[in-house]
Amino acid sequence: MLIRHLSFFIALAREQHFARAAEACNVTQPTLTAAIQKLEEDLGVRLVIRDHRFVRLTEEGEKLLVWGRQILVDYGSLKDDLAGLRRGLVGTLHLGVIPAAMSVVSFLTARFAAAHPAAQVEIRSMTSRAIERALEAFEIDAGVTYLENEPLQHVRKVPLYRERYVLVVGRGHPANLSETITWKEAAEQRLCLLSEDMQNRRIINNVAASIGVLIKPDVVSNSYLAVLSHVRHGEWASIVPHTFARLFFGGADFRQVDIVEPEHTQSVGLVLSDREPLSPMSGALLSSVANVDFERDLEAAGVR
Repeated sequence: MLIRHLSFFIALAREQHFARAAEACNVTQPTLTAAIQKLEEDLGVRLVIRDHRFVRLTEEGEKLLVWGRQILVDYGSLKDDLAGLRRGLVGTLHLGVIPAAMSVVSFLTARFAAAHPAAQVEIRSMTSRAIERALEAFEIDAGVTYLENEPLQHVRKVPLYRERYVLVVGRGHPANLSETITWKEAAEQRLCLLSEDMQNRRIINNVAASIGVLIKPDVVSNSYLAVLSHVRHGEWASIVPHTFARLFFGGADFRQVDIVEPEHTQSVGLVLSDREPLSPMSGALLSSVANVDFERDLEAAGVR
């Protein structure tokens, strides 16, 4: 069985179309078809159900898809590891990050980049559930997400910091706010929040529900830029992670107020596949954050 043939099969499973898979692999359709047939001969099983076109994978094909993805990742990791012995780590670190952690992800990537200047970093904004799926499919090397509320399964976890929540309002907001505000009082504001497909919003809902309060925002979005745009407009308030203070709340346009009764914190951390050995990228990222005090780094940057 050739690695090249296996990559053709993975492309076919992804595209579910012989011509598109051949184009993606930069080969002719007969070449791709012959490679799939050779895989079936080598393994002694039928992998694809087809008449004049792709229909679906067989049960054996679905099993090969899982193993095939892992084999291709391991093969790529082997090549990267061997190349790294000669010239240092190269390639791209693929990192999935929940929107709530985007404000501080540079603390993580800066350490990685300093240790591996020849490597590149690709950051994707993803929900916690998408991060879990992407790790299982070997589409990302690591993720930054919540560790406690809806814990991911079969991953290695590295706590980074504890997130707490603040109410933020624009300069023109009519409310007369004190130094702190209760969750009940926060829920009574005209709110713009993340949508419920985001775990951050589900956490906020659960905290409020724990004291019998229902969160009913006037505006929802899956983007923090949209949320903060509404806050800046002056009519809306929002409940956001305290780490956003570093990016948005340093000037006179915004004011943030700690939310109390109850005081709630949530662990945010790095998640990686629990398989051994880790890919070179995953291992390098893990090493770059070893013995790092993220809470201290955040405080030094003015996040309190």
